[in-house]
This record gives sequence, C-alpha cells and structure tokens, in this order.
Amino acid sequence: MSPFRKLLLAAVVGALSTLTFAQSDMKHPDANLSGANLSGANQSDAKQSFDKLKALAGTWDGHVTTVPVEPSIEGKAVHATLRVTSMGNALVHEMNGMDRPDDPITMFYIDGDRLLLTHYCDAGNRPRMVGKITPDGTSLEFEFLDVSGSTQYGHMHHAVLTVIDENHHTEDWTYMNPGDKPVHAHMDLQRTK
Repeated sequence: MSPFRKLLLAAVVGALSTLTFAQSDMKHPDANLSGANLSGANQSDAKQSFDKLKALAGTWDGHVTTVPVEPSIEGKAVHATLRVTSMGNALVHEMNGMDRPDDPITMFYIDGDRLLLTHYCDAGNRPRMVGKITPDGTSLEFEFLDVSGSTQYGHMHHAVLTVIDENHHTEDWTYMNPGDKPVHAHMDLQRTK
C-alpha cells in the first residue's frame, strides 16, 4: 500500500472514531431529567451536574422579579434559550426580553473536575463562576471565581438554577453594582419547546 493510501486510511479511521465518540457522548443515558434530583454517584459531580444541566436545552418563557426592585426590568417578560453545542462539550444560555436590545450569553462547560460558567455580560466583562450541586440535590449554585474586563458598571456575581421538573425551572442571578450593591433577579421559567 502506498504511503498516500496509508495516510488517507488513517485520516478516515480517525474521523470515524471522533464522530462515533461524539455521537455516543451526545446521547449519554444520564442526560435526561429523571425527576428533579441532580445528584448521582457514577460520574464526577461536575460531569453529572453538566449532563443534568444539558437536559434544560430548549426554549423557556417567564417573568423576572428583583430585590431590591429594579424598575427597568421588574415584572418584564423574559425568554431563555439553552442549546448544547461543541459536540456536547458546552451549553449556551441566551437570555432576551426585558425590553433590552441585546442578549447576554452564558457558556456552561467542564474544566477538569469543575463545572464552570462564563457570562458574557452586557456590562462589557466576563465573570466566571464555579458550580456545585446544592445539598438537597435540586439546584446548581454558581459561586464567583474571577472576572475579565472592566467592572466599572458592575458584574454578574452569583447564579442558582433550580430544576422543578422537565418543563419548569427557576434561575436566580445576582448582579453586583458598583460599591458592592447586589441586585437579585429571579426568573420562573416554563418550557415552550
């Protein structure tokens, strides 16, 4: 066999192996919401949490409430889209509505043994947070890790996603205004697709 044919055969086998691995990973049996409990024993906590988080893929509608009341968004309709991407290695969370012209984007992903999120904020920065399952097993809580970019206008500081059932979840996001003044936004979301 010529060196060219050997190289071509190796490339085809490699591509098929990659495709097979990616398809099997995307159809992972634990990537569904069997009840609202996010805990598990067979996988790392980060992997188990990420698989359960990916089960939220779809579109969601709801309303936002804030503490203290933030008049610019209080009671406004919100629409969230969650989409698995990068061959199952990332979850894109896009939020729109609230009469805002843009869509903040959050990426969830595994980094080693940690579940991380990076929030691409309309304040012009990118905070990262580390996620852990809450003791009751129904929520993923994300604690602030660090931030890139200016915090002149504040930054997203904390998040909690709570699975009620496969068609209902809540999101609680804490935005830290300048001077360390938090605003807590709560969104009660129902699946639309």
